[in-house]
Amino acid sequence: MFYAILAYHVEQTVQSWTPQEDAALMGELHKVHDRLTREGALGPAARLGPTAGAVTLRGPGDGMITDGPFAETKEQLLGFYVLDCATRDEAIAAARDLRRANPTAVYEIRPILLYLPGAPLPVTEGPVEGA
Repeated sequence: MFYAILAYHVEQTVQSWTPQEDAALMGELHKVHDRLTREGALGPAARLGPTAGAVTLRGPGDGMITDGPFAETKEQLLGFYVLDCATRDEAIAAARDLRRANPTAVYEIRPILLYLPGAPLPVTEGPVEGA
């Protein structure tokens, strides 16, 4: 079954990291990513841009665009993973491995009921033009 692991963090904390601190954390996360890839469990994963660059579309008709950030919560959704795990316990174990690499993050594990892979997308790092 596919599971989404949603990564929440205090955005100001993440933004306060030095480039070296961020690189060290990403290095630890990449160790988990590499293992999950070898096991055939890791699907798409993404680190989301700052909430200040987000917009929300809601309302009737064509909807109304509102600039972000939106959530009145301490933690913001800053990334996600799609994993193929045989059981919920396997997905939880993967989230625990991610948490050991990034102990200040909060991970939510949810089953995916519908997954449409679409076209393969290229790997990106850093800001994407137009984002």
